[in-house]
Amino acid sequence: MFLYFSRSAMVDPPDYEQIEEIRAVLQTYGPASAAAKIQEHMKQQNNIPLNIGITGESGSGKSTFVNAFRGIDNRDVKAAPTGCVETTSDVTPYPHPNYPNVTLWDLPGIGTTSFPADKYLQHVGFERFDFFIIISADRFRENDVKLAQEIQRMEKKFYFVRSKIDQDLRNEERSQREFNAEITLTQIRENCIQGLQKQGVESPQVFLVSSFELHLYDFRLLEETLERELPAHKRNTLLYALPNISRGIINKKKEVLQSTVKYYASLSAFVESAPIPGFTVIIADLNIAFKAIKRYQVTFGLDSESLQNFALSAGVSVADLRAVMTSPASAIEINKDLVSNVIYLSSGQTLITAAEEAYRFIPMFGILEAMTLPFITTHNVLSISLSMLAEDAQRVFTRALALNTSV
Repeated sequence: MFLYFSRSAMVDPPDYEQIEEIRAVLQTYGPASAAAKIQEHMKQQNNIPLNIGITGESGSGKSTFVNAFRGIDNRDVKAAPTGCVETTSDVTPYPHPNYPNVTLWDLPGIGTTSFPADKYLQHVGFERFDFFIIISADRFRENDVKLAQEIQRMEKKFYFVRSKIDQDLRNEERSQREFNAEITLTQIRENCIQGLQKQGVESPQVFLVSSFELHLYDFRLLEETLERELPAHKRNTLLYALPNISRGIINKKKEVLQSTVKYYASLSAFVESAPIPGFTVIIADLNIAFKAIKRYQVTFGLDSESLQNFALSAGVSVADLRAVMTSPASAIEINKDLVSNVIYLSSGQTLITAAEEAYRFIPMFGILEAMTLPFITTHNVLSISLSMLAEDAQRVFTRALALNTSV
C-alpha cells in the first residue's frame, strides 16, 4: 500500500485564480503549446545556477563547511577532502548531490597563494560567484580583510563565518569556573566584529558556525541573510539545496514546492489522457506525478541516499529515522507503480472532490471537463503527497534531535 488518504490529509482544492490562469493559457496557446511553455518554464527555474565561493586561510575548515552545506559526511566519496593542513591547492567545484546547478567552490586559502587580494580574485575567477563566504577558525586576519575589501570593491556580497565554534565552547567550558555558553558566544561574536572594524571593514556580518552541528549557533541566521540578500530569482535555488537543519527551513521548502504544484497539475490537464482500467477520472500522465513526488522526496532529504547521509552525520541509525515516517513515499524508491497506487487509493475521496470542484468551475470558465478534472485531481494528489512528506521530514529532524543532541 502506498498512501492512505484520510480526511485529515485532504487539502484545499485549487482556487479560482489558478483555474483562471489555466483557462487563459489554453485560450492563448492551446494544450500542446501550453504544455511546452510550462515545461520550459519549469526547466529554467530548476536550472538557475548558484555559485558560492568558500575561502579563508589554511586549516580554517573550508572543506568541512562545503561538505556540511551539501549534506555530505566528510567520509563520503563525494566529499571535499579535509584535514588539519591545507588540502585545497586550486579552485575546486563541488556540485550539490541533488541540485547540481548549485555549486560550492572550495578555494585555496589566500594565505597559501602568492597572489595579493586583487590578483587572487582574478586567479579564482571572482565573476562566476554569486557571493563569498570567508571562513576563519579563530580570528580574521589581514589577508581576510584585504580579500573582503577587494570583494566589496567589485560589488560582490561576502560573509564572515567563524568556524569550529563547538570546539571553542568545549575549550572554554574546561577552562572557566562559571561557564555560560551564551555569554561566551556573544563575546566571540563581538570580538570578531570589533577586530574587523578596527581593520577597516564596515558593518561586517559575522556568523558563528559549527559544521558538525549546523542546527546550532548562527547557521540559520546565515541562511536567512543569504535568502534575503540574494536576487529574488535565486532564493528558491538556495532553499532547495539547504540541509534540513531547522523546522523553519522544512516549512519554507514546503511552501515553495506547493507553489509549483499548479504547474504539474497544468501539464496533467494539457497532455493527452491515457485511461487506466477502473478509473473514471485519472491523472493524464503518470510521469508528471512520478517526477513531482520524487522531487519532493529528494528536497526533504527522504530518499535513501540523503537519509543515510543524514543518519551518518547525526550519529543515529537509519532504522531509527525510518521508524517515525508515516508516508511510504519516504526513503524508498519511487516508481510508477507506486504512483499509480497514489491515484488508486485517493480515488474514493480526492477524485470525488475533484469532480465536484470541476463542475463548479466549468460553468464559469467553459473549460473542457476532460482537462479540468485531471488538473484538480493532480493538484490534490500532489498537495497531499507534499504535506505528508513535509510532515515526515519534521518527524525525522525531531527524532534525530532527540537521539543525539549534536543534531
